[in-house]
Amino acid sequence: MELLSSLRKEDILELFSHGFCSHCEDILHTRITNLRKRKLDETSSPDEEGFESSGDHVVDKPVNIGNVSNSESLTKNHEKQWDSPRNSSQRRDSTTPMKDDIKNIFYSSPKCLVGCKQSDFKLLLNDGICGDSSFENGGLSEEEKEQIRYSQVHCKKDFTFVERVNRRYVNVLRGLELHTGVFNAVEQRKIVEWIYRLQWRGQQGKLKDRTYSEPRKWMRGKGRVTIQFGCCYNYAVDKNGSPPGIMRDEEVDPLPPVFKQMIKRMVRWNIIPSTCIPDSCIVNIYEEGDCIPPHIDHHDFVRPFYTVSFLNECKILFGSNLQVVCPGEFAGPVSIPLPVGITRGRHCFM
Repeated sequence: MELLSSLRKEDILELFSHGFCSHCEDILHTRITNLRKRKLDETSSPDEEGFESSGDHVVDKPVNIGNVSNSESLTKNHEKQWDSPRNSSQRRDSTTPMKDDIKNIFYSSPKCLVGCKQSDFKLLLNDGICGDSSFENGGLSEEEKEQIRYSQVHCKKDFTFVERVNRRYVNVLRGLELHTGVFNAVEQRKIVEWIYRLQWRGQQGKLKDRTYSEPRKWMRGKGRVTIQFGCCYNYAVDKNGSPPGIMRDEEVDPLPPVFKQMIKRMVRWNIIPSTCIPDSCIVNIYEEGDCIPPHIDHHDFVRPFYTVSFLNECKILFGSNLQVVCPGEFAGPVSIPLPVGITRGRHCFM
């Protein structure tokens, strides 16, 4: 320390610019984070949560985030990954659904991410814990705080439903996983606020043409707002005759920092494999009565897919034969309540 105090600020910056080993970098990052947090606590009110709110009244609406491809780096190779979340016998379901529903659907492509751009949005490891008196001034390290958060994540993997498909009996739910507790209430509020900001930017024409779309006239089952990042995806044959799949000649906005932070956590907590990280995403914002019709996602996207749900519980249908009951309503052999959380799988969904 005496040696550092004898150097000018420019000299110290030059020393830092040469980089550190992964261990020293982690220590330095933790100390800087703690210092910034302490200074922030001294200058801000406790309810600011380190996130600048827009100040506008937000009306909760159903939302869905999807497709991810061609990503930028999210996580460093040396970062620690945790063991798989605990079994379904320990899972915690929400018992108080909110008015509306936000879902995130992530599609993967096999690219490993190795860095992260800074942004004004951060999902801190201890978000939601710092406000708990049982953890305040407890002298916990960042890793201990993360272990506490991670212990609140639960996973169910034993979904089974056998159907006869092409003369063979198969478990149509094979590979389906349900993770709960990945994002706590504080984090969910931040993410939802960010999504509504993105919607406002789309309404103001501040996103690229194919990034944001909403129906001119609402119809039951066809009223959702769609925001695409990373790539442009065509659900069906369009008016120009373009087939379903990724439209490689169309340009959309890149994956926003908020979704990169979410993906980074899911990789670190071993929900998303580091060998197949999402790099595109579709956000669907639903009014009451909206849905996504039954479909099988195009094979332009590498499996598995990830769906993150916010604000409200809903049911998701699975099966090889899903039927249309009436506009916006469908029936299928398996209906699984989807709490606020994350599903991972490779099957068709609604």
